Amino acid sequence: MSAGLGIALHAVSVRRGATWALRDVSLTLTPGQRWALIGANGAGKTQLLKLIGTDVWPTPTGRETLIYTVGRRRVDVIEAKRRIAYVGAELQDKYARYGWNLAMHELLATGIHRTDLLQRPITPSDRRRITAMLRLCGLTDLADRRFLSLSYGQKRLGLLARALIQKPDWLLLDEFHNGLDQDYRRRVNGILDVARSRGQSWVASAHRALDVPRGTTRLLDLNAGEIRSIKRLTAAELKRLAAPVTGNTRRARPVRPRSAAGAARGNPVLVRIVGADLYVEYREVLRNVNWELREGEHWAIFGANGAGKSSFLKLLYGDLSPALGGVIERTGYPRGTPIDAWKRHVGLVSPELQTDYAVNVSVLDLVASGRYASIGLAGPRTAADESNARRWLKFFSLLSVAKRRPLELSYGQLRRALFARALAGDARILLLDEPLTGLDPRQRVLMKRLLERLMNRKVTLVIAVHHAEDLPRGMTRGLQLHNQLAAEIDLHSET
Repeated sequence: MSAGLGIALHAVSVRRGATWALRDVSLTLTPGQRWALIGANGAGKTQLLKLIGTDVWPTPTGRETLIYTVGRRRVDVIEAKRRIAYVGAELQDKYARYGWNLAMHELLATGIHRTDLLQRPITPSDRRRITAMLRLCGLTDLADRRFLSLSYGQKRLGLLARALIQKPDWLLLDEFHNGLDQDYRRRVNGILDVARSRGQSWVASAHRALDVPRGTTRLLDLNAGEIRSIKRLTAAELKRLAAPVTGNTRRARPVRPRSAAGAARGNPVLVRIVGADLYVEYREVLRNVNWELREGEHWAIFGANGAGKSSFLKLLYGDLSPALGGVIERTGYPRGTPIDAWKRHVGLVSPELQTDYAVNVSVLDLVASGRYASIGLAGPRTAADESNARRWLKFFSLLSVAKRRPLELSYGQLRRALFARALAGDARILLLDEPLTGLDPRQRVLMKRLLERLMNRKVTLVIAVHHAEDLPRGMTRGLQLHNQLAAEIDLHSET
């Protein structure tokens, strides 16, 4: 077996605009090691992974060195890059942004060829490797399915298979478990167990202890772009990561879920769905949905990856419509009303929206656009737009990045910016798709408390989650999506 890739960084810094994303980082990665990379949103985790993977280069300071070696031999960046594979939400978003809609077996072929798109024929040897990898990852039945038609979890597994088929020395996993249900987490852990048994090295960033892959042995803690500590990853350290975050932030007045649920039954209907079938790209996602949302209700939407949670929220928002024969009624917005009139009073936060915002606008304009339910601003922002946007940027501690572009933010920072955008409009309903994904523990606590305050201010919430622990107190009703059907469940049995 050939020697693996060694990576040595000394006094390496990366600047984004006026901000140092990384500062004086010194780190040695030895073949066979498996690292967990932790730190708050904006700590520099993604930038460090990109730096290791050669997608970002150090900002010249005169002190930095970045050396790649195989055995005793130094190698150039081109060879080093061929020995490293990156997987994360940013890569997954890239396929949607550029419309790269390869079949699954073609996606894996691009991993073998190390290209974004399929540029040469798949050979018999390639097909044998693809078949074996599809089998390992449980994706055989999806070999001919187009990437953009897959569920979130299927896409993530497909990208992991694409990375592993490259036989990389280092696997870089950027918040890889985000957005995956328990079944997909088990599948990922099983695949990584096999990779580890074959000597796979990795660096995996995470916010939750359960997101750290089994067999990870070392821990790197980043804080504001600098290394806070490097240590062995022990059971005690994992327990510390899993400990709930507490703080002295003033708690919201609790909402009383059971009494609120009962009282809401007689409240006015905000949205009514009758006999709705829902199709996405000609595939049936949900059928015969009958559902009402009333003032004072707060719904939690549960379901596995691919069950239709995101599509259901898009239906409520107005980005999808029922098939012929189904009806969706929005009180105060009679048939024929432009959907933008509805959207100006409904806030949406979702992974797909995060993908859409990979556009060349400032974070300030991103937040200001929430008043118009648009992707960016159609014209110059007004004084009122700017004042409102700055107020919410300050609330989410994002004023310092107001002039940056969305792709220059960490995943968690961009998620908070999308929350600010949703709240910048006159939102009476918030539709939240895995809203705490990508947020560090402290931000998750603060976000749940914010949602509790909004509930007390009569903002209606509809939240799709995998983890019941991500729900704020005061949710009143639950909806389970399974086998294309929607059924109300006892929310308190889930939480």
